Amino acid sequence: MATSLLSYRDLLREERLPHIWCSGCGHGIVLQAVLKAIAASGVDRDKVSIVSGIGCSSRAALYADFDTLHTTHGRAIPFATGLRLAKPEMTVVVLTGDGDCAAIGGNHLIHAARRNIDLTVVVFNNTVYGMTSGQYSPTTAPGARATTAPEGAFEPAFDLCKLAEAAGATYVARGTTYHAPQLASLIQRAIGNHGFSLVDCITGCPTCFGRRNRDMFGGKGDGVSMIEWQRDHAVNVRAAASMSPEQLEGKIVIGEFVNRPGVELTDRYAEFVRGHAEEGGGPL
Repeated sequence: MATSLLSYRDLLREERLPHIWCSGCGHGIVLQAVLKAIAASGVDRDKVSIVSGIGCSSRAALYADFDTLHTTHGRAIPFATGLRLAKPEMTVVVLTGDGDCAAIGGNHLIHAARRNIDLTVVVFNNTVYGMTSGQYSPTTAPGARATTAPEGAFEPAFDLCKLAEAAGATYVARGTTYHAPQLASLIQRAIGNHGFSLVDCITGCPTCFGRRNRDMFGGKGDGVSMIEWQRDHAVNVRAAASMSPEQLEGKIVIGEFVNRPGVELTDRYAEFVRGHAEEGGGPL
């Protein structure tokens, strides 16, 4: 059944609510954006699959009323790759966190982008490991405190959008939970891209990040102050193009960075199989 006439609420497993996320967590906003994007895209609901790994973000798959697959830590993209290759008619969306896809799953992210396989990877990026007590992640900003960095992280952080672009992704964008309508629109465009797409969703974690970094959020660190911080620090990519590196220091650049369709992996593989058969080769 096509989803174009449905609301996002029709795509929820409401019997599983209320959700397990903490008060003030932004993950519900990201999930709503994902469901709104799927509904607006008009894809066949029965041909949508949601794949997730491990972490607070990955619990989102349990609330989405599709065929869903809750996999192992860091391995959502390989599972999704197998599904996409086996059933290329499926629309496959990966829900993952910054630790799940950028740390233990980082190599899988790079090579899925390199292959340009038609997956839409939605990163719930709260810059911390929320489920496992607040360790710093590959996207934690230098100076931010975490359980494993009580005096502040000193390593540089990944820019997931630049990483995905450099690896070969054909659609790359970033949004925030404050800019929720734009976030849903970006995810919808990512789903429409026939190739590897990544949307970096900046979301807040009051429990594990906000309370340890209250100085960043006006001395509060709750859900409201974290979403206001997103509002005050976000810069649209078009405006950012005319700003200096000094002006962009500490800012979040949001919007669409890459939209360049390319040859998709399952298409390339299907062409190879056809060519092999035409040349008299045996079954693959």
